[in-house]
Amino acid sequence: MQLKPNLSFWQIWNMCFGFFGIQFGFALQNGNVSRIFQTLGADMEQIPILWIAAPLTGLIVQPIIGHYSDKTWTKLGRRRPFFLYGALATTAALVIMPNSPSLWFAAGMLWILDAAINVTMEPFRAFVGDNLNKQQRPTGFAMQSFFIGVGAVVASALPWMMTNWFGVANTAAAGMIPDSVVYSFYAGGAVLFLAVGWTIFSSKEYSPEQLAAFDAAEQAEFPSTPSVAPADNYWKSGAAAVVIGLVALGLVAYFSLDKQLYLLGALIVSFGLLQWAASWFQQADNRVMLVEITDDLFTMPSTMRQLAIVQFFSWFPLFAMWIYTTAAVTSYHYGTTDTTSQAYNDGADWVGVLFAVYNGFAAIAALLIPLLVKLTGTQKAHAINLLFGAAGLFSFFIIEDPALLWLPMIGIGIAWASILSLPYALLSNCLPAHKMGVYMGMFNIFIVLPQLLAAAILGSLIGYFFNGQAIYALAIGGCSYVFAALYVLRVKTVKVES
Repeated sequence: MQLKPNLSFWQIWNMCFGFFGIQFGFALQNGNVSRIFQTLGADMEQIPILWIAAPLTGLIVQPIIGHYSDKTWTKLGRRRPFFLYGALATTAALVIMPNSPSLWFAAGMLWILDAAINVTMEPFRAFVGDNLNKQQRPTGFAMQSFFIGVGAVVASALPWMMTNWFGVANTAAAGMIPDSVVYSFYAGGAVLFLAVGWTIFSSKEYSPEQLAAFDAAEQAEFPSTPSVAPADNYWKSGAAAVVIGLVALGLVAYFSLDKQLYLLGALIVSFGLLQWAASWFQQADNRVMLVEITDDLFTMPSTMRQLAIVQFFSWFPLFAMWIYTTAAVTSYHYGTTDTTSQAYNDGADWVGVLFAVYNGFAAIAALLIPLLVKLTGTQKAHAINLLFGAAGLFSFFIIEDPALLWLPMIGIGIAWASILSLPYALLSNCLPAHKMGVYMGMFNIFIVLPQLLAAAILGSLIGYFFNGQAIYALAIGGCSYVFAALYVLRVKTVKVES
């Protein structure tokens, strides 16, 4: 038996280059969707629930795509068919999104855009696990982080560049999306398709037989203990989820709480019902996809369970930042909430530049993080990086001059690069090759759940406790980073010899 051979620098470069394009789509979405929603008439309290499309789509799509990509083998390979079809759909969605005629049309387009990006993105994580051995996986995920940072720098600043370099208008009549945003989305669609296409045609994949042989060799050298699915066929755990969800729904109704909180109860009930459905199929000896995914969820490696908590509290502040930075900066630093004013649109453009800055520092940090890992270890390195992110978010309160807001973005960029690489490097070392896709997709559930929580409660928290001041959402995110930094030190990981 033989372990996977080392790949060259350029082979790793080519297989990760598609993330340059994927991040164009994500950066344009993250930096401009709230602006589009506000322009089309959304109130501040509506923005989180309108954003719910993105995490809900990921929650559904990612495990399914991971499951099927594990079982796919075509002339184009295992993961690359999903790269191709996802890129085609994402490009079309990027063209349509900025031409949305109404608020609810834009919300629907966000569902489609996020689903398409997830179809492309999710197999990319498994692609690194498939093609690289355990020693090279940190390099592969760091390379993905580098391309994410570089791609997002350009995409985040694109509306500002359109206005300041090419003279494209950044204002428009009430209810109309500025041309600077529209043309940026067009450019993003083209870049995404070309970058993903480069990876598809410049990279190769191991066959299922080769992967099975490599997996057997890795298991022999780095043995792991398999987990066992619950013996009760999920009836008891499903019942507990249904009861908890119904109680939550009842409390929201009885105390007339924010309607967005119904989402949390409904999700918990749905999780219980899915477990019941899986148990029914399981008892009927019908191993449908639902049963397999549910089994995988309940038998995930212990390292993955611990890393899931780290991911949860690492991504909550990111979602808070993506939703509220535009509103926070335009109101707190520019002193306006009028979306038709020059001040608001200048502030919104500056937020795009700030997002470019943190992604630029993320690209630099991605190159330096492997050195920090060698000095301190993976977990300590990740904890340090997350604390940089916390300091960055807290700094938005302290810095009053918007021209200096690039300084907090240094810390946020360091944290972002670490979040995109180190947890995946730790995770991939504890996963079997034949389930790399489904577990990578499942791991992303713990990116989606904090986004759902943020969408469900942030609007209420900001409205009830902070008088609608969006700047406090960033402070809440900073606290979440601190918790994640402390918890990652508790994760028990697989030791990989270098």
